[in-house]
Amino acid sequence: ICSCVVCLHAGYTYCGSCAAHAYKQVDPNITRKIFILGPSHHVPLSRCALSSVDIYRTPLYDLRIDQKIYGELWKTGMFERMSLQTDEDEHSIEMHLPYTAKAMESHKDEFTIIPVLVGALSESKEQEFGKLFSKYLADPSNLFVVSSDFCHWGQRFRYSYYDESQGEIYRSIEHLDKMGMSIIEQLDPVSFSNYLKKYHNTICGRHPIGVLLNAINELQKNGMNMSFSFLNYAQSSQCRNWQDSSVSYAAGALMVH
Repeated sequence: ICSCVVCLHAGYTYCGSCAAHAYKQVDPNITRKIFILGPSHHVPLSRCALSSVDIYRTPLYDLRIDQKIYGELWKTGMFERMSLQTDEDEHSIEMHLPYTAKAMESHKDEFTIIPVLVGALSESKEQEFGKLFSKYLADPSNLFVVSSDFCHWGQRFRYSYYDESQGEIYRSIEHLDKMGMSIIEQLDPVSFSNYLKKYHNTICGRHPIGVLLNAINELQKNGMNMSFSFLNYAQSSQCRNWQDSSVSYAAGALMVH
């Protein structure tokens, strides 16, 4: 059973075909609640935030936010509310809504969504939120969507790591990304943190990924058998010189055995 997808959030023309690899793993016959964890791009946030609306509209049909689960999360005191402006400005959750609607089309009245905006969490906060979400991740009728692009490379992103031994710049970017991807596949939150500290790779969803890895860690301690694998990788363009820029995309799925 697929209990989580990690997937990009850029324009569909750039990366829709990459995202499809992740959403193809979703089983609409089983899934009844979809948690969408996206990073905050516009507002400083040190915790996680919940939406203040009841419904998200998509071009396909409306998605209902699960107010019961929202109530449970709110009671913990670990969350704040995002303003309507923040909600409307943020694309990291929004870009997943049409994919979610499409993947669940055959059961469109039978599921709810739980959007969560994830702030710039410390490692200990990632652990706390991981622990909190682990009980939801353990339920096979829940699906987690973790929203993240990979390397944002170039002057406009103020990131230009280049390992010449890899050849062209885009090869170096791919090598750097795949190093991070293989660490995520090992399901080790500490190694992932160390990788980010060492290379500062501009993975915008690093905190949602950190929360996921900590949730998985919690379940593995209790004997749950899980494996994660990336299914597709792409770049918006191939960087060959210092004037170029690109964003990398990866799609993967967590399976529970």
